[in-house]
Amino acid sequence: MYELLDRISGPADIKDFSTEQLRTLCAELRQYIVEVCSHNPGHLASSLGAVEIIVGVHYVFDTPADKFVFDVGHQAYAHKVLTGRREAFATMRTKGGISGFPNRDESPFDAFGVGHSSTSISAALGLAEAARMQERHEKVIALIGDGAMTGGLAFEGLNNAGESRADLLVILNDNNQSIEGNTGALHRYLLNITTSGSYNRVKNRIWNLLGDNALRRFIQRWVRATKSWFVGKPGGALFESLGFRYFGPIDGNDIAEVVRTLRKLKDLGGPRLLHCLTVKGKGYPAAEADPVTWHAPGHFDPATGERVHTPHTRDRYQDVFGEVLCELADADRNIVGVTPAMATGCGMNLLAARHPDRFFDVGIEEEHAVTFSAGLAAGGMKPFCNLYSAFSQRAYDQIIHDVALQRLPVVLCFDRAGLVGEDGATHNGAFDLAAYRSIPDITVSAPRDEVELKRLMYTAWKHDGGPFIIRYPRGMGEGASWRQAPGDVLEVGRGEVLLEGDEVAILALGPVVNRALEAAAGWPGRVGVYDMRFLKPLDEALLAAACSRCKHLITVEDGCLAGGLYSAVSEWVAAHRSPVTLDGLGIPDSFVAQASQSQQQAACGIDTVGIKKSLEKVFGK
Repeated sequence: MYELLDRISGPADIKDFSTEQLRTLCAELRQYIVEVCSHNPGHLASSLGAVEIIVGVHYVFDTPADKFVFDVGHQAYAHKVLTGRREAFATMRTKGGISGFPNRDESPFDAFGVGHSSTSISAALGLAEAARMQERHEKVIALIGDGAMTGGLAFEGLNNAGESRADLLVILNDNNQSIEGNTGALHRYLLNITTSGSYNRVKNRIWNLLGDNALRRFIQRWVRATKSWFVGKPGGALFESLGFRYFGPIDGNDIAEVVRTLRKLKDLGGPRLLHCLTVKGKGYPAAEADPVTWHAPGHFDPATGERVHTPHTRDRYQDVFGEVLCELADADRNIVGVTPAMATGCGMNLLAARHPDRFFDVGIEEEHAVTFSAGLAAGGMKPFCNLYSAFSQRAYDQIIHDVALQRLPVVLCFDRAGLVGEDGATHNGAFDLAAYRSIPDITVSAPRDEVELKRLMYTAWKHDGGPFIIRYPRGMGEGASWRQAPGDVLEVGRGEVLLEGDEVAILALGPVVNRALEAAAGWPGRVGVYDMRFLKPLDEALLAAACSRCKHLITVEDGCLAGGLYSAVSEWVAAHRSPVTLDGLGIPDSFVAQASQSQQQAACGIDTVGIKKSLEKVFGK
């Protein structure tokens, strides 16, 4: 099926390709990515837009000796296919298959692992400086795009790299022309001059003769200001002011222009930035027309572009969050929503449609999202800040210093808590319970189903005692009739006995409560199930009652055992010298690899079968 792709086992095989062959290769890569992603869903549109840049880098540079760093990692599908993983690509994001992101353990071509964003410039600078200090004459390329340049870490990296002499090429994949789009004749003429080998040899000779002194720095600032005024590129002025030599923008989906420009920039040295304009979803009409939906479209027919919708009778937790937030916003004009570029994924797009003046998408900036929310709360608003659990880790300092320390009423909703499935270890929300339990003046809660999520959101709305965390999983709920349920305000720190039992008490938190109920059904009257509901404050009265009634406790949580519910209960039992014995089920002290959510839960022993096995050990089969 693939005239060229079938002949490629690595980047070395494309070195002698003509420009026309490279165009054919790009088309075949797109066709193959679409074909595989149609039945094994992944991040489609971003990778389609980055094909020419990836092919160009592997064509011009000598990877893996030259280091290629990605940001965000879901742009890297063409890279994976080109670097000896074409057959394995069909297993991507499945149990035992390859990762959907660059992974250093997977291939020497993956210079740096990345599952989130804005890390590439800092990491690439580190690689470049390491090569310089060890006298390795290798090039380092960072490809950043798809919103990653908005992250604060990207600007920290730019600021440091611009002051260095590192041999670093940053390629900005601008797939929505968010900086600017000057592509006229004058621009092309100036691009040809600034990438000219003769021009840059003379320019470098002049700088070297001047030396590193105040006169040189003054002239450089004057040149940057003059160039910015003459060319009229505010984006270029930004990068030039940070110490980068800026080139572009170029058409990042024109392989001939990409290759021609990369060849000119390859040996210039120093920190430099190439600005590429690309089309997200390039080459697949449905993805080009609707890149948001086709960012991760699920199953679809590759021939027609028709998405395959699996019918379901249960709502997602994200649907519950979005609709209830709108209810609350209708009732209270002070309620606002804040999200770091996850509006559709978390359900906050519903608030954006109903109350656009009270919706803030701040870009991929979790730290800013939290401190911005703190400012809103200090100003009298009631912010609901929705972060993916794994990515909330980036804002840990802000949650402590800017929110909790000031006891500001920010509602932090941690979506994708627990095990997330195919996105794997970089996206699992394994550490939030342990991370935030230790912070003073904070409430940490987890609903067992959709009704409880609604109640906890109403409770958080009325809570004025500092930050309030609600964490809930990715995907479908339990099927509870939440729309008809009243928005009850719960007592903070109070759990609930769901099943009475006299021998073993299962203390569970979050949706695993339901798995505990299913498992306990085999031992009626002997096993009790307690929905703790709050990790902090812990319901000590409920815990004391369980210890007085039962001889053995089992904690169940979809978070790491170290520091979470198991640790909290163990501490209480030890402090009160309770004579009970105790087992804990949760995520072990290891990173859980990609698989389906059910497979991950089974591996950690927190599904119904796993809880039954724990009970069997207590009672004997």
